[in-house]
Amino acid sequence: MEKPSVTQRKRLKIRARRMLTRRVLPFVAALFLATPMASPVSKSMAHASDAPTRMPSPDAMRAAFFDQQLHDMYRDLSVEQQGLRYEVFEKAMTGYLNLEKEGKLGDKKLLTVIDFDLPSTEKRLWVLDLASKQVVFHTLVAHGHNSGENMATNFSNENESNMSSLGFYVTQGEYIGKHGRSLKLQGVDEGYNTNALMRSVVMHGADYVSEDFIRQYGRLGRSLGCPALPMDQHAQIIEAVGNGTCLFLNGNDTSYSSKYLDQQVAMNTLLSNNS
Repeated sequence: MEKPSVTQRKRLKIRARRMLTRRVLPFVAALFLATPMASPVSKSMAHASDAPTRMPSPDAMRAAFFDQQLHDMYRDLSVEQQGLRYEVFEKAMTGYLNLEKEGKLGDKKLLTVIDFDLPSTEKRLWVLDLASKQVVFHTLVAHGHNSGENMATNFSNENESNMSSLGFYVTQGEYIGKHGRSLKLQGVDEGYNTNALMRSVVMHGADYVSEDFIRQYGRLGRSLGCPALPMDQHAQIIEAVGNGTCLFLNGNDTSYSSKYLDQQVAMNTLLSNNS
């Protein structure tokens, strides 16, 4: 019998930890929600053991509950099998909850995630319905011409850079432009994508976003910075996500930071939503 590789062993350990966490955390979370503060241990109970019994702090319980809820959502959406990594999903959800707390989002419970850490030959856009826990769309998406060839490695907020811009966006209204039906995007991460409207960085369809183009050229075509979509899906996606939904564009840039990645705000918002 073949010995499992180091990678396989690591994956098995991670899965085992997740299974243990999923069994224990619901009880801890329920205890926290039902009992805000643990009552003092009586003297008679204290004598029963030399080691004092310590309850997790409220902050630790909130963090555990938040982590459990996000892992459950990730599992229910079944996006791991589609290539959406948990760490990207976690960032996207954290930003979504922060934007929701600020009142920047509409009533649609949709979250769009684009992962430019993946090559253009892979489907790297997901539209997630957080209410029904379903993947509404999973498809190809192009990056900016100067961001890279098959892989997007360079990002910019500058006008005429022809690069994609990382971070969180809130979708605006649609219009008919030179690319036909298009959707305006308002960047909300200062210094990273706040010039999106001025740069006309929008969602639109493009014939260079297709499996046929990949077969011919080995990669997708590239835009001037827009997240361009397949022609046979762009209208449906624009209609679904328009007017006040969250878009998160992830990429490999260690300098990227966002005030919307405040986990404390996200935890409080999620707890409020579940109360």
